[in-house]
Amino acid sequence: MNDPTTDSRANDLAGLTAVITGGASGIGAATAALFAARGARVAVLDLDPGGVPGPMLGVRADVTDDDSVTAAVDEVVAAFGGVDVLVNNAGIGASGTVEANDLDEWRRVLDVNLLGLVRTTRAALPALRRARSAAVVNVCSIVATAGLPDRALYSASKGAVLSLTRAMAADHVDEGIRVNCVCPGTVDTPWISRLLDAADDPGSELEALRSRQPTGGLVGMDEIARSIVYLADPRMCSLTGTDLAVDGGMSGLRVPRR
Repeated sequence: MNDPTTDSRANDLAGLTAVITGGASGIGAATAALFAARGARVAVLDLDPGGVPGPMLGVRADVTDDDSVTAAVDEVVAAFGGVDVLVNNAGIGASGTVEANDLDEWRRVLDVNLLGLVRTTRAALPALRRARSAAVVNVCSIVATAGLPDRALYSASKGAVLSLTRAMAADHVDEGIRVNCVCPGTVDTPWISRLLDAADDPGSELEALRSRQPTGGLVGMDEIARSIVYLADPRMCSLTGTDLAVDGGMSGLRVPRR
């Protein structure tokens, strides 16, 4: 994986405060590191923010709990004076068909992936409205636009995120708040590593994940981080209501099997 912190545009985001949920690992950590490298003040909201490196601010937050999220956002505002960028990245995965997961699991995944985004955005909106240039970036998924097997629950949660992104963009455009989402394909994350570890034949499963993306490889976390920062960049003032696919061509290409 390339190191996103080597980006040549150091300090071009100085003066902005970025809040990343689920920012202590995976895509969130890569995104937090890139915002910091580009000069932004960064607050990481996570269930376990203990390993968040300085000068980033690590704040414990549970996106399934209104009081926890509100208190976390208030702490960020008190520390940094406001919020310019909110990255709704916190999420959990789920495998199986529509009948594979019980209703408690459906409620749990939707509570994190959809309602967690709702809670955090609602808590941050007062600060975002006060910002000179505000952006919300939701981390969605290719499953919101492409039907993949054994991803019914996860697809439902991310399909809702895609629709909500567009609705939020329409609702808040007059307030100067841009809302976009990034739709990754299969990303080389700790979650994918755990899936592979649990597979009967990890090597074959990895090859299957790679081959379903036309580029023939997994998407790097640094690629998603760069895409998120691009969507949040205040210079992209006309970019709102957009879903950006970073998926190795999976959603748009129809490449014959070789």
